[in-house]
Amino acid sequence: MKKFCSYIITGLLILACQTAQAAPLQITVSIVPLEYFVKKIGGDLVEVNVMVRPGSSPATYEPQPRQMAGLSKADIYYAIGVPFEQAWLPRFKSANKNLDIINLGDSVVKVPMQSHFHNENKRTHRSEAGHKHNGHDENFLADPHIWLAPQLVRILSLEIKETLTEKDHANAATYTKNYFNFAREINQLDNELLSLFAAAKKRSNFMVYHPSWGYFARSYGLNQIPIELEGKDPSPKELTQIIDFARKKSVAAIFVQPQFSRKSAQAIAASIGAKVLTADPLAADWAENLRKAAKAFQQDAR
Repeated sequence: MKKFCSYIITGLLILACQTAQAAPLQITVSIVPLEYFVKKIGGDLVEVNVMVRPGSSPATYEPQPRQMAGLSKADIYYAIGVPFEQAWLPRFKSANKNLDIINLGDSVVKVPMQSHFHNENKRTHRSEAGHKHNGHDENFLADPHIWLAPQLVRILSLEIKETLTEKDHANAATYTKNYFNFAREINQLDNELLSLFAAAKKRSNFMVYHPSWGYFARSYGLNQIPIELEGKDPSPKELTQIIDFARKKSVAAIFVQPQFSRKSAQAIAASIGAKVLTADPLAADWAENLRKAAKAFQQDAR
């Protein structure tokens, strides 16, 4: 009987250990596209919660009380450099002392946010930390939209793989395998987009309300023409200049994202007979969204 009980206890202990090992890592991310990347690398080994839900703006978002409560169970927080994080990341750490905050935005070199169309060669600079940029003390407003360039996502996904492995070394082989599978998917997407724009007869100019697509444009030889910067609508004088510029460039479409007002874009579009189309940088299906945006830019931009 004692031997039988010993077998039962041993079996229960093994089952308990297996259950503990099977519990997924609790991951919180700032924006929806990061959920896509983390799930690609972590698969069933991770459970991902997103702070900025669809329809909300990362520029003005404030976490809900239930989200703050949920952070107490998180193992890793993946940040990306969007505006709301500056104020909230220290609070997230205060809510969970054991939380590992990984800023994926630190993995790549960022460029300045593009200013209004007539200032596109004059960069607006501002630095969160007041550090030197390009050897000079400048105010540097870094463009956080690095997730929209496949080449940069390869770097971000490697960082995700390495940090998941560090947290859960027992499943290192799975994370590595998933990383290489995802890297191949990224390469395929990148080649598709390169081919799409290489077939264009001339460089595409596309007009956007908010300058989210700068890294995407740089990756594929495009020219992003933004209407606003930092959520500020153009003045009446600037609006007139933009309308004249858009008419001169034969702009056929103005792209807006769901998180921002369409007012200025609609005013410009009505004046020049252009369409207002949606290009969402925060869409859940990252790869398909880039394909869709690329085709729209290539077809409707001039």
